[in-house]
Amino acid sequence: MSDSTELTTFTGWAAMAAGAPLERYSYDPGPLGEEDVEVAVEYCGVCHSDQSLIDNEWGISQYPFIPGHEVVGRIVRVGSRARGLNVGQRVGIGWFKGSCMHCPSCIEGSHQLCSTARPTIIGSNGGFADRLRSHWAWALPIPAGLDPAMAGPLFCAGSTVFNPLVQFNVKPTDRVGVVGIGGLGHLALRFLNAWGCEVTAFTSSLNKQEEAKRLGAHNVVASTDSNALKAIAGTLDFLLVTANANLDWPAMLATLRGKGRLHFVGVVPGAIPVHVFDLLPQQKTLSASPVGSPAITAKMLEFCARHQILPQVEQFPMSRVNDAIDHLRSGKARYRVVLDASK
Repeated sequence: MSDSTELTTFTGWAAMAAGAPLERYSYDPGPLGEEDVEVAVEYCGVCHSDQSLIDNEWGISQYPFIPGHEVVGRIVRVGSRARGLNVGQRVGIGWFKGSCMHCPSCIEGSHQLCSTARPTIIGSNGGFADRLRSHWAWALPIPAGLDPAMAGPLFCAGSTVFNPLVQFNVKPTDRVGVVGIGGLGHLALRFLNAWGCEVTAFTSSLNKQEEAKRLGAHNVVASTDSNALKAIAGTLDFLLVTANANLDWPAMLATLRGKGRLHFVGVVPGAIPVHVFDLLPQQKTLSASPVGSPAITAKMLEFCARHQILPQVEQFPMSRVNDAIDHLRSGKARYRVVLDASK
């Protein structure tokens, strides 16, 4: 174990109560676990999940609460039983920072489905701080070809939209729709275009048409226009929902051809009213998935490096974290926000 840069106190930006502004807060992280690594944070993305937990929208937040789960930084300490990582390596840590490593899900490589997986910011302090610790398997080396100042959101948003492409064997010959052009959706458009698919973007704002095409869409359809949805009925193989809005889901399902899949990675606020006869006659599927496993996230990083795919980000100094969160709350972020821990 390397202790040359050991800190007995970590300092970050914490909410002291639901919805409160973040303020400087220090805490004792305790001893470094044998299988853990300690990372000096360089950059950290700001995600809607951070905002939700700051505001206790899910009813599970514990205060003081340090958000941040899209972390990029250098390893400064390595536990005695950590494997494959060295002091000085630049890594990223996303939604999870640990799992049991011995349950059926972990053994088959689906670590993100582990029933005791450790989220980075639920019941724990996150990456809006100078240091963060993670199990070695969840700290993933960043390829040299990726800009670390922009890579943070890949570990949450990027992994989330890349995961279903692998899980459900999306093919380069497939026609794929993406619902929502935001923090998740803009990356999905870039991934699918590079994957080789014919990509259709669904948006409630047709003034985003040119931007959607710049991001990789070949076609753009108004998600709230029933006639536009009818015009493309039966044409798509896969429809990826990244938005958090209630839409006409039977009409969306109707855009799929036989054996098509409507898949959710965005958390829509309402129930999805689907009758079995919307699915059964043409063997359509309704599904959802979380962030990817460490192995799939590593594949995504390689894919991004090969095709030079990075999120579109706006940077804020970590010292202006509250301005960054206000920017996110306002809906003005295009499309991800990243904090620079050096400022």
